[in-house]
Amino acid sequence: MSSSPLIKARTDMGSGFPTLLRKELSRFWKVSFQTIAAPVLTALLYLLIFAHVLEGRVQVYNTVPYTSFLIPGLMMMSMLQNSFANPSSSLIQSRITGNLVFILLPPLSHREIFSAYILAAIVRGLCVGACVWLVALFFVVLPVTNLLWVLVFAVLSCGIMSILGLIAGLWSEKFDQLAAFQNFLIMPATFLSGVFYSIHSLPPFWQAVSRWNPIFYTIDGFRYGFFAVSDVSPWHSLAVVASVFIVLCLFALRLLASGYKLRN
Repeated sequence: MSSSPLIKARTDMGSGFPTLLRKELSRFWKVSFQTIAAPVLTALLYLLIFAHVLEGRVQVYNTVPYTSFLIPGLMMMSMLQNSFANPSSSLIQSRITGNLVFILLPPLSHREIFSAYILAAIVRGLCVGACVWLVALFFVVLPVTNLLWVLVFAVLSCGIMSILGLIAGLWSEKFDQLAAFQNFLIMPATFLSGVFYSIHSLPPFWQAVSRWNPIFYTIDGFRYGFFAVSDVSPWHSLAVVASVFIVLCLFALRLLASGYKLRN
């Protein structure tokens, strides 16, 4: 009887969530030249090329210069891609190297595992997006009209892609499968979501197709925070993005709770 409080105290000493979160944050931060600087350079190259070729030739929102229009799209594209890459690469590397067992052995709940991977991915995405914005300020001044809209869409969008990265990491058993998930699903959905153009410049059929792409709403709502102008209502975009985020959260938590491709 006297030992039970001691056992309970040891059990309740703390959660493994902070340790796993710190591990995931350190994993990308220690190679920040690759995980942060490289995506920023890629976005800068897109900016230089497209702005030089299309500035003055493409009119968007009537009052917004094309270079200014392009920057939020590049910010969001970089955030989405890096939020996806963080949990997916971490899980597939852990699976290939055989150290995934060290995550499964500690008394971590599926909610703690989910939260650690997702929060670390969101932090990486936001870091990359902020760096792209800071670098872009050397070329054009881009004031924020509504900071709250920018932050809400940035966090929710990074959350959506980080959950997709978690699902892809759970599903993939080798790098080829992960690459197929990214190349045939994530990349097309990202590039065909209005990063480089307004959907009103498309024919009616492709405008309708774009509206079925949830990534379009992340970029369009994010742009609204900068220009107070968008292709669709920002409230409609927020409803779509929030709904997708909630559905993916429930699905990913279900996969983790069942031990999908982890316990076997």
